[in-house]
Amino acid sequence: MTITNDLAADAVAPAPADDSRGRKGGGALGRYLLVRFLLIFPTVFILVTVVFVLMRATGDPITAALGGRLPPEQLHERIHQAGYDRPILVQYLDYLGRIVRGDFGTTLSDHLPVTKVLTTYGAATLELALYALVVAFLVGIPLGRIAAARRDRLPDAGLRIAAILGYATPVFFAGLLLKLIFSVWLGWLPPNGRASTRDLITMKTHGARTGIYLIDAISTGKWSVVADVLQHAVMPALALGLLTAGVFLRLVRTNMISTLQTGYVEAARSRGVAERRLVRAHAWRPALVPIITVIGLQIAMLLGGAVLTETTFEWKGLGFQLVQYLNARDFVAVQGMVALLAVIVAVTNFIVDVIAALVDPRIRY
Repeated sequence: MTITNDLAADAVAPAPADDSRGRKGGGALGRYLLVRFLLIFPTVFILVTVVFVLMRATGDPITAALGGRLPPEQLHERIHQAGYDRPILVQYLDYLGRIVRGDFGTTLSDHLPVTKVLTTYGAATLELALYALVVAFLVGIPLGRIAAARRDRLPDAGLRIAAILGYATPVFFAGLLLKLIFSVWLGWLPPNGRASTRDLITMKTHGARTGIYLIDAISTGKWSVVADVLQHAVMPALALGLLTAGVFLRLVRTNMISTLQTGYVEAARSRGVAERRLVRAHAWRPALVPIITVIGLQIAMLLGGAVLTETTFEWKGLGFQLVQYLNARDFVAVQGMVALLAVIVAVTNFIVDVIAALVDPRIRY
């Protein structure tokens, strides 16, 4: 009865009904985005609290970094100056207050603000993450499409095994294997670093650079510099990108198979539409929508994998620098960098949620 009344109302007054649905959809989108935005704050709060507790579980950062290298009197004096002899709750509240003001601390080993470390080394990590995403898209999405089109056949089985292996293989092991093959055995690619050309070093000295070497190389107008930067990026991008490619492959395959079993695809199949056209016209685009949602989760994975990848290839980004601070037992730097990265990941996830909600209205409800 309700459905009949709704249809009758639509037939009599279509414009107001459409406008009402538009307002409802807009309201649902607004509520969804508001909830997702508000969730940033408890997420960041929990993450920075966990980081603080874990760092303090090892003792105060001054003793961890300088213990045994300073006389006890100087050590106690530095602990008092830094406020690490105060009650732990007071330290925690002061820590939260500084984060709210945008102060993530100052490193003990090189006396740099953590935000300065981010701006100095963040471009390298961002560049590596973008390279890895390109590899994941170029490898994972087409292979997922092939696996779905040949479901339960030999290509599908082989690709699923490859996806599991790619996801399960440790990043550092994949990096070492790539270096062994392409640098040691074949000699095709440079084993370490981000570039070996002096053109970029000159740009760095004069400050005329973005920090993203590919953009800086293109700005020189020399294709030999661009080629050098890309050669250095191939193995790190493959080592990190294949990890995410396995996720994309299985996700695209699963969603394409699900779409191919829907009623409208079955109806098209019964009309004699070719299977290749069904995959291309009906199952391909809907399968890409979940990829947008998963990208937010993969950003965190890429940042975590960047620590091992950058260390393996001496790619001097945030991950490489984080390992240096860990080796120096500079827990103030580690705590600040992890907290700052937590904020970046939370904001990135919100942006991805916004894009996903705009692409797929079903996400709002």
